[in-house]
Amino acid sequence: MGVRDSDDLSLAPPPPNPLPEAGGGVSLEAFAGLWLRIGCLSFGGPAGQIALIHREVVERRGWIDDAAFLRALNFCMLLPGPEAQQLSVWCGWRLRGVRGGVIAGSLFVLPGALVMALLTAGYLAFGTQPLVMAGFRGIQAVVVAVVAQALWRIARRALHGPRAWALAAAAFAALWLLDAPFPLVVLVAGAVGWAGRSADAPPPGSKDKASWRRSALVAAGWALLWGAPVAACAVWLGPGHALTQLGGFFMRVAAFSFGGAYAALAYVAQAAVGAQHWMTPAAMLDGLGLAETTPGPLVLVFQFVGGVAGHGIAGPWASVWTGTVLGMALVVWVMFVPSFLWVFALAPHLDRLSARPGPARALAAITASIVGVMANLALWFALHVLFQRVEARHWGPVRLWVPSGGVDVAAVILAAAALLLLTRTRLGVPGVLALGTAAGVALQLARTG
Repeated sequence: MGVRDSDDLSLAPPPPNPLPEAGGGVSLEAFAGLWLRIGCLSFGGPAGQIALIHREVVERRGWIDDAAFLRALNFCMLLPGPEAQQLSVWCGWRLRGVRGGVIAGSLFVLPGALVMALLTAGYLAFGTQPLVMAGFRGIQAVVVAVVAQALWRIARRALHGPRAWALAAAAFAALWLLDAPFPLVVLVAGAVGWAGRSADAPPPGSKDKASWRRSALVAAGWALLWGAPVAACAVWLGPGHALTQLGGFFMRVAAFSFGGAYAALAYVAQAAVGAQHWMTPAAMLDGLGLAETTPGPLVLVFQFVGGVAGHGIAGPWASVWTGTVLGMALVVWVMFVPSFLWVFALAPHLDRLSARPGPARALAAITASIVGVMANLALWFALHVLFQRVEARHWGPVRLWVPSGGVDVAAVILAAAALLLLTRTRLGVPGVLALGTAAGVALQLARTG
């Protein structure tokens, strides 16, 4: 599945009686236990997580065949949101229906969400201590290298031919120079791809008899669940309250988060720092560094944003920590519930959808544009870490980020060293982050004598 040997995580031995597709053969407790263990061990980003699911469900237990798994993976990559969680939902749905999908999708996310909640609380409680701040400065430099490496990997896979390069460049220019909304960039790229010509043969007639009416009802039910907490905030606190606005913002992010966490992160980072003033650029980098060390989807970084934003929100509660918990819970809900909506509504039509070239062309165009989105993110992060001050300058509709302070030499050295370690060794992101933290602390101790 294209992951490093270090991602080769093994779980318990396979059961003597593999679970058939319709369910049965293994207790629900054992089924849930497997997905809880997968959730606890799902490090390594989407590639490592998908490889882990494949190894346990396809190779070791034989519950799903390879062809069906790959069709489902391609289907999940067409959807907005974290594809590894959506693949977990699909596997659970395929094996044990809706209940299995809810169990698998929830347990894939829960361990990482709990870890991120603890890390966020620790960050808010102790993040202003000098040595802790120094450690996070080391993390920030490593994050610059991590994003640069991710950009390079995705660009090599996605950019084939002048059309793809043009889409990537247009997406970068729209975000970097014109401050275009991220959802608009994704929609335009998808529309361009869908409308393009294809040399593929006409799709074969599908034997899929699934009901679109039933799918619409399923989607409507999950959409009500998805929006219920935000609606409750609007009724309880008012539509203009910061917590309601937080939930509404991340609902929009969830609906348009094609291309993985790094793509949506560019939109979230600039909105959270610039438009909403929920946090500083340094805090945004700290959150991404923490998310890289936790199991589960990388979009858990948005849980960190929700916690930091909630910590500063006043409301009818006794403690700022209540706001922190509410902010994190709200963001986790609105970011991950859509995965159940998409899978339960569309999975019955998978064969029909996978036979059509339009979605594939749209996905290819979106993926190409995501390279431009990520380039915008990488450059924005690098400027804010490697220079002491950065300011936005405007010329009519054009907005440009320009360094206005000196170069942070220590950050440049740490970022370069991290990039070398990531590309030339098998240390992995968590190990490099640990070294970056230690280096930041060591530099602080050396300065203070």
